[in-house]
Amino acid sequence: MSDTLKLNDVATVEGQLVSIKEEDLPKTRLDLEFMPWKPFTDEQKKNTACILDDVCMLNIPKPQTPEEEEELVNKFLNGMRKLFDKENNFTCLPMLKTSMENCVQCNSCSEACHLYEMSGNNDMYRPNFRSEIFRRIYKKYVKKEPFAKWRYGDIDLNWKTIARLGELAYRCNLCRRCAQVCPIGVDNGLIAREIRKLFSQELGINPPELHTKGTVNQMKVGSSTGMNPQVVQDNVSFIDEDYSEITGVGIETPFDKQGADIMLLHNAGEIIAWPENIASFSLIFNEAGLSWTLSSKAVGYDGVNYGVFYDDAQLARIAFQHMKAAKELGVKKIVIGECGHAHKAITVIADRVIPYEYQVPRESCYVTLRDIVMSGRLKLDPSRNDFPVTLHDPCNAVRLMGIVQPQRDILHKIAPKFREMPCHGVDNYCCGGGSGFAIMTRNNIDEWRNNLSGRKKMWQIGEAFKDCLGPETKKYICAPCSNCKGQIRELLEHSDLYEKNSFAYGGLVELIVNCMENVNPGFIKWGEDE
Repeated sequence: MSDTLKLNDVATVEGQLVSIKEEDLPKTRLDLEFMPWKPFTDEQKKNTACILDDVCMLNIPKPQTPEEEEELVNKFLNGMRKLFDKENNFTCLPMLKTSMENCVQCNSCSEACHLYEMSGNNDMYRPNFRSEIFRRIYKKYVKKEPFAKWRYGDIDLNWKTIARLGELAYRCNLCRRCAQVCPIGVDNGLIAREIRKLFSQELGINPPELHTKGTVNQMKVGSSTGMNPQVVQDNVSFIDEDYSEITGVGIETPFDKQGADIMLLHNAGEIIAWPENIASFSLIFNEAGLSWTLSSKAVGYDGVNYGVFYDDAQLARIAFQHMKAAKELGVKKIVIGECGHAHKAITVIADRVIPYEYQVPRESCYVTLRDIVMSGRLKLDPSRNDFPVTLHDPCNAVRLMGIVQPQRDILHKIAPKFREMPCHGVDNYCCGGGSGFAIMTRNNIDEWRNNLSGRKKMWQIGEAFKDCLGPETKKYICAPCSNCKGQIRELLEHSDLYEKNSFAYGGLVELIVNCMENVNPGFIKWGEDE
C-alpha cells in the first residue's frame, strides 16, 4: 500500500476518508460529463455512517452509544465466524479460505481493476485493500493465530472499521477481473461478496434495491419489478400486438405450455424497459419452429436473482422457484434470456444450493440463438446490419462462465462491420452497473456510476468506434444483458452521447430480427428515427 492511505486509517480517521475529484479521472475519447457529488445531508451525517468517501450505499446506522458500538462489533464477529464454518457457508468456504491464506500483496489485481484505474489509482480502490482489512481481522479474531498482529499486520476493530468495510464491499462491481489475473488464485471479488453476505444475513444491512425491492418483492409478488402474473401476461400480450404491427409478422408468445422443450426465462425488467427484446425472442423462437413457453408461475417468469450479489439464502429461494416452475411445466430445459447475472445465478451458483433431484438442465440463450442462426432456419439479410457494431461481454456470462464464442459466431454472420472492443471476451471490463449498481439510484450512487464505475466501459466504446465517432455514422452497441443495457443507457443519456455520436444500443436478438428478411426493414431505431 502507498503512503497516502494506510489500512488502519479505516479504524482511526474521523470523518470522510477519501474524496474523488474530477481532475483525478482519466480522459476518454468520448466527452463524458462529470456529475458533481451531492453533499451528505445533516441527517445522513448524524444518523448514518457516511464516513468512507463521497458515496453512501448501505446507509449503515451510526451507533449512538458505546453499547451500540460494541453490539455492532460483536454481531460482525459472530457473522464472520459463520462465514468460516462449513455448516453455515458450504457454498463458498473452500475458495474463501484459500483467498484468506495466500495473498502476497503483488498488486496484480490492482492493475486489472477498472475502478482502481478510473479513480486515478486511489489506494482505497485496490481490490486487496478491503481484502487485507478482512484478512487481518480473520487471522486475529476468528482463526486466532498466535502473534497474528506481528506476523500479518494489525488493525483496530471498532465500529468505524466495520462500517467502512461494509461500504468498501460495495465499491466493487464483483466482476472478478482481479481473480482472473491473480498468479496464486486469490479471489478478491469473492471476498467482497462474502462481506456483503455477512452484512445482509447477520446484520440485516443491505441495499433496498437488491433486498426489499428486489428479492423480497420477487418472492412476495412474483417479480422484481412488482408485476404479478396477470400483469406480466397482459403486458406481453400488448407487446405481441404492438410488435406484430411493427415487424409485419404475427407474434404470439406462449404461456404455460405443458411438455415444451424450452422454458424461456426473461429478466422481467425487459417487459417494461425493452419490450423489443421480448418481442424479438418470441419472433425468433417461433420462426425457428422451437417448442417453447414462458411460465406464468410467480417468480417463474422473472430470471432476476439479486441474491447472487449479496445473500445466499435469498438466492436459493428464488433459484428453487425457477426450477419448480420448469418442473411443473415438464420442460426439457430452461433457456436463460439476455441477463448476465441470471446466467450465473441459475447455473453455477444454483448447482451449489439446489439439490440435484430438483434441478432442470439449463442453457444460455447465446448458445440457443447460435444454433438457430447457424442452422439456416431463419432467412437473414446481413446487409440490413450494414453499420458498425461492437459487443459488450457481460461479466457473469462471459468471464465467470466462459460463454465467449456463440455470440461472436452470430455477429460474424449477421453484422458485416462488427468490431471487437479492446480487452474483449474474458478480458472485458464491467459496464459499471454490475453487482446490482445498475438499479441503484439513492443518495449519490448515480454520480458514482457515471463518474467512476462506468468510465472504463465508455473508454472501450470510444476505442471500438474511434474511426467513426461523431454524428455522421450510425453505430450499434450490442449489450446482451438487461442490467448492462440499463447502465450503458444511463451513461449515454447523461453525456448526451446519442446525438453526438449516433449511437444505438440493444441486445443480440434485436440485431438478428433487424436482418430477418420477412421482418419490415428498420427494426432498430436511432434517436432521430424514434
